[in-house]
Amino acid sequence: MSVLNIAMFGSDELAKEIAKATDQRDVHTYVHKEADADGPRILSIIRPAKFPERLRPFLNALSAAVVGMVEITKMDATLGEVVVAFASAGIDKGLVIINPPQGEWVDEDQVKMIFKQAGLGNWSFEGNDGINLRAKLYDLMDQVSTDLKAIQQAPLVLPIDQHFNVKGIGLVAIGYVQSGTVNVHDDLVLLPANGTGNAKSLQVMDDDVPVAVAGDRVGLALRNAKEDHLGSGTILVRPATEDKKSGTSIPLAVVQHNSSKMTLTRSPFQKRDLAVGDIIHASADLQFVVGRIESIDGANSVVNWESPLFIRRENPQPTLIAQLDSKPRIMGNAILELN
Repeated sequence: MSVLNIAMFGSDELAKEIAKATDQRDVHTYVHKEADADGPRILSIIRPAKFPERLRPFLNALSAAVVGMVEITKMDATLGEVVVAFASAGIDKGLVIINPPQGEWVDEDQVKMIFKQAGLGNWSFEGNDGINLRAKLYDLMDQVSTDLKAIQQAPLVLPIDQHFNVKGIGLVAIGYVQSGTVNVHDDLVLLPANGTGNAKSLQVMDDDVPVAVAGDRVGLALRNAKEDHLGSGTILVRPATEDKKSGTSIPLAVVQHNSSKMTLTRSPFQKRDLAVGDIIHASADLQFVVGRIESIDGANSVVNWESPLFIRRENPQPTLIAQLDSKPRIMGNAILELN
């Protein structure tokens, strides 16, 4: 089974033309499944319903997604922020659907110029037809298939966004597998609490499975784990290992940042400069962490984080940097090194 996660800015109506609605909280999800010789191929649309009022669900959708989809009904500041966010997240493949209300008009050439200026010139412009859009998304899935397979081979990184107790099952954590795989009976570390647990069972798309891979939204029943070790921003990884006989060791898949050296690549549409003392938010692997700029030296700065920020040791995602009182709120993306 392979899954393509799609971050969408657009309407519920358009999403339902492509896939079936499955979850309707702050982030709405829609799923379409087709059979293939190698197993089911699944499109999973992630639509932050409360954006632009709330930024974090949109950033979480970008973090979980590989491609994007934007429905444009009008030209406004929100569209500019959407384009900046997709570009800063490095999502360079996607679909654009121009769909103004009846009697109104959007200049397609102007939209194409905005996408090109932001670095999204490879996105394709499509008509408002659910069947065609579904086919185009499967085409994109084929284009990124090598990337999808590669990230499945990486070390496990599994951010958790929900957890609860289920009678007869126990403690259940839910999240997107961002990289690697998790198997039934795997031992896991719960960060930042440094608690431990064991994968008692796994569910993907309401089916019990022996393994969940990068891209899957998984429900994971935990054995021998404490509920107070789970919370907003919890990440599950495999334990570090050390083989004294061979002299080899495998560290945790993520590095904990309490203070970082930050090199920011500012969005071309962002005019604001960061200053010492500024409050920023970092988004990476479904985390949303508050930081304060301690010092600035040219394009580099030092940031102290209010709570631990975990960055993948191998092939980290772009870390999106936001200021909630800026317009657009997305400053750009950053490379973070331990300070």
